[in-house]
Amino acid sequence: MTRMLRTSKRGASIGTPGRTRHRPVAAARRTVATGVVAVAAACALGLGALPATADPGPDRAEAADVTGPDNPTPDPAPDPVPDPVLLGDAAPDGEPLPLERLFDNRGVSDDAHPGAADFDGRGDSFSAQELRAAGWTPGRTIAVDGAALRWPATAPGRPDNVLAAGQAVRLSGRGEALTFLVAGGGPGARTRDGAAGTGLVRYRDGSRSTYRLRAPDWRTGPLPTKLLGLPHRNTPDGRRAGTVRLYAVTVPVERGREVSSVTLPRAGREAGLHVFSLALRGPSNGWTGTWAASTSGYTTVGPWTDRTLRLVVHSSAGGPRARIRLENTFSPAPVRIGHATVALRGKGAATAGRAVPLAFGGRSGTELPAGAQQFSDPVGFRVPPDTDLLVSIHLPGTVRALPVHSYTSQTSYLSADGAGDRTGERGGEAYGTALPSWPLLTGVDVAGGPGSVVALGDSITDGERSTPGANRRWPDLLARRLRDQRDVPRFGVLNQGISGNRVVTDRYPGTGASSVLSGVSAEHRLERDVLAQTGARTVVVFEGVNDIRAGTTGDEVIATLKRIAATAHERGMRVAVATIAPCGGFFDCTDEAESYRVAVNRHIRAGLGLYDAVFDFDAAVRDPDRPDRMLPRFDGGDHLHPNDAGMRAFSEAIDLRELI
Repeated sequence: MTRMLRTSKRGASIGTPGRTRHRPVAAARRTVATGVVAVAAACALGLGALPATADPGPDRAEAADVTGPDNPTPDPAPDPVPDPVLLGDAAPDGEPLPLERLFDNRGVSDDAHPGAADFDGRGDSFSAQELRAAGWTPGRTIAVDGAALRWPATAPGRPDNVLAAGQAVRLSGRGEALTFLVAGGGPGARTRDGAAGTGLVRYRDGSRSTYRLRAPDWRTGPLPTKLLGLPHRNTPDGRRAGTVRLYAVTVPVERGREVSSVTLPRAGREAGLHVFSLALRGPSNGWTGTWAASTSGYTTVGPWTDRTLRLVVHSSAGGPRARIRLENTFSPAPVRIGHATVALRGKGAATAGRAVPLAFGGRSGTELPAGAQQFSDPVGFRVPPDTDLLVSIHLPGTVRALPVHSYTSQTSYLSADGAGDRTGERGGEAYGTALPSWPLLTGVDVAGGPGSVVALGDSITDGERSTPGANRRWPDLLARRLRDQRDVPRFGVLNQGISGNRVVTDRYPGTGASSVLSGVSAEHRLERDVLAQTGARTVVVFEGVNDIRAGTTGDEVIATLKRIAATAHERGMRVAVATIAPCGGFFDCTDEAESYRVAVNRHIRAGLGLYDAVFDFDAAVRDPDRPDRMLPRFDGGDHLHPNDAGMRAFSEAIDLRELI
């Protein structure tokens, strides 16, 4: 039997099968100086992310955008506004003031009066009509990645953002991170990187911490990490085609300390670091994630008119109360939810008992703005561990495209066109169409519990070649191991695998409806799919085989794994990394790909003090006589994806003590 090594933090080998262990230096885990570009927002609400130090990569062609209808009636001309230079109430580092009182720049104009705003010093601005079509109405809360960002409650042509120049902003409370709604755009040369600077967080106890904030350029910044993309910009000469972007950027704060104010970076007006909103991401407050799925892309559907989804999901942890999370990731348009319910599953699409109605802010329905998320209100519904649930969602309008998790290893259900609200029905007769994806739904949480472990991966983690509908993916089996023991906390396990996903490169381009549903890169989705997950304590990263098969070098994969670990540590998470399993025999697992795999695994096993734990999935399933291949008893048939036995071998290669 293959023997796996455990290594102490000094590098000494200790003879323990099934794992390798490393702990980073404590100082590295306390670092709070580097920011993360991500899709995000603050309070207990609940999504993609690019570390501020990461190279965003070469420019890529923009996919065609899908937009909502323009407002056919132009708004009246805006009132005259005083010169923006006179609008800031406080000098840099002065008395902290609410952000709105510091607004000194006009970023949004009415299409009928495009010259009334000048976002970037060139006379260009965002379209108020296109923002409204996306659901971004003045004063509306845009909830993202657990933070509640408020879109400025100002009329077009009025000041709606501040150019960061060291202003002190009033903000109070405790949180897990700080999220900014930003975009870069200054009169200097435009670059993809946008504008950046270092700011300060002050705490009630007199301490302080620094952060690094980067605002990608509003016209050329990376599409995969944007929060919202609009198809035009306004200029003094009218509308011009070309995607303009808004970003949510999340940076660390000291957990447990009460924030008293935030000082913006001293970027200066020329740099063009625009801040529209900021908020603290609140703590999980006793909630544990029991199920989750990553948004893998945005794709056309139907169209569907007045239909009800009945989605089958499987719990990991149990609890006496529950809530769901819906996300309109990558979407350019809002989506309406009529009603939603949660129930235990009976047979097929039928419930076992009553379907419990869910509310959103006290209302039975809600609307999700483009890019935003929403949690349902907590409901008294006991979720048993290791149990199938039915989450039913009524879509009352006509829907032509939705964000989805494309591969589920599970059949869900859909009613017919015009069937109306069937969320409360116990029987499954109304659900005549099988649905292979999970649209809109990205999480189910339960009250109580110790928090969650996040599995960040690709199709192997997603469960391809495991038995469909049997919940035998390795994260499912890990959840059962946790449930059946008492030595460590019984964490929830959140499966954030996406079929076809890569560590380094994006498959889905980040904008527009696409048939490519393999997600943005693991690095670009780190904020949404790991750091912002409910109660997330530890991440297990098991990815890279799709990169090396596509020609990405081992060095590139290693560099990205290092950045992922550094960002997660900065945010207080424990990081475990699993070695890449063998794929010899699959059509594109070439000798070159194998050399990259060996190099990446050598780095992972060495650990270099970067990772808290290493799980040797490669050693758990490889053939000792042909180490580039899986043992036949673990092979799902294509030499790349393990079967149920291989999934069990992965789960058992995890030392549960290394999750805490």
